[in-house]
Parts: sequence; C-alpha cells; structure tokens
Amino acid sequence: MTSLERMIGILDLFDGSRMEWSVEDLYGRLGLTRSTLYRYLKVLTDAGLLTSLPDVGYTLGPRVAELDFQMRQHDPLITASRPVLAQLVETIPGIALLCRRYRDRVLCVHQEQNTQSFQSNYERGRARPLLRGAASRIILANMPLSAIRKLYDAHPEDFHAAALGASLDAVRGTLRGIRQQGWDATVAEVTSGVTGVAAPVFDRRGAVLGSISLTVGQPHLAPDRLAFIADRVVFGAAIVTKSISHEAPAESQERQMSD
Repeated sequence: MTSLERMIGILDLFDGSRMEWSVEDLYGRLGLTRSTLYRYLKVLTDAGLLTSLPDVGYTLGPRVAELDFQMRQHDPLITASRPVLAQLVETIPGIALLCRRYRDRVLCVHQEQNTQSFQSNYERGRARPLLRGAASRIILANMPLSAIRKLYDAHPEDFHAAALGASLDAVRGTLRGIRQQGWDATVAEVTSGVTGVAAPVFDRRGAVLGSISLTVGQPHLAPDRLAFIADRVVFGAAIVTKSISHEAPAESQERQMSD
C-alpha cells in the first residue's frame, strides 16, 4: 500500500458507525508513526476533507458537503436520471432510486418520491450490500464473473443467506436468470411492506454502472401490474444508458417516458 493510499484510507474510518476520532485513537488504530499521522491529518484538513473540533476530535470536513453539492448538480449520471426518475414516480406513485456500485457495495446517489404511504430506508448516500434488494441484485447480476467469484469466495454464506445459491454454480445460475430477464424484483428485502423493481444502467462499453429502481408500497403485486412496472423501469434505464452514451438527446427523455 502506498503512502497516498494510507492517507486516503483514513477517510474510510468515518463510516457512519463512528464519526469522531481523536489523534490518540487514530494513532492506535492505524499503526502509523506520529509524525506521519500528523502529516496526513494536515493534508486532509488543509483540503477540507477533515476538520478538527476542540474536545471532539477529527470529523469529516466542509469540502465533503461541497463535493456532494457539485455531484448532485453536475454528475452526468444523476443529470440524465433525474427526469427519468421523476417521470417514473409521476406515472407510478412510489420512490425511484438511482444507485451506483461502490467497491463491494451499492450506493444510492439520487432519489425521487411521489408517495407518503411509506418511507424508503435507502436514502441518498447510504450504502447497501450487493446481495440485498432489487437495486443491488440487478447490478450484481451484470457484473463480470471474476468479480462475482471474488465476492463469493470471500463470503459464500452471505450468498446462501440471500437465497442466491449454496454454491458458485448455483449463484451463477440465479444471476444468469436475472440478467436474461433484464430486471429484478424483490419484496421487503430493504424496506418492509414494499416491492422493489430495478433495471441496470450501462456505460458505452457495456459495463454496468448502476441501476434505477422503483419501490411501490405493496408487498404483493398482480403479475400484470408487476410486468407493467418492470417495463417502465427497464425503458427508463435504457433511456439513461443512451443518454450518458450520447445516443439520445437529454431533452427528449420526458417525452419518451410519457409515450
């Protein structure tokens, strides 16, 4: 691991379970020399990624909030997805999400809501496992086999617990079925009493970037209703894929979704 990787790795400690770290705690946790630790903290603080508060210690800095704002305003995937998600929840009341793969997790990066009947547990900025929920599983199903095998080898029991298969071959079969269907649906895997339907979003090279999903406040959907929702979600994901690949004008998205 390079010195730069070790310095950036300090940010991984602020993972939601603990958001305040003293120098002594960091020193004990990281195993760095004091001089190296202070040097890393100065660089991160000067960049605004960390800040130090009296009697509190180090916390995430204001630059993180600034970067989040810039991402919400200018990220191409969010920009392309925002009108698609808004049209989805206008057509079918629920909560629409844009999610991206992040390491071995899936991160919600945008949300549109048109219901008060339930609240999603999958808020913007919140990471979830790749194995739970339609928004995650559809990404997993479209990942390269080498990446799936690596995840399985690390935690085979998690795949079994998620009903994806008790062996790598069984997992591959389950994910192949999801991939060939082109969408996935799960019931109450992330939020109780709801159904989530998701479809993948790809880059111009065909690699999966993330997913768009729609969650509706019903745990049991009639087959024709589920098929209708899946069709709209798949169509929306295709629009986003084309938009970020510069194959479809962004201004035509709303018209296409309403056709």
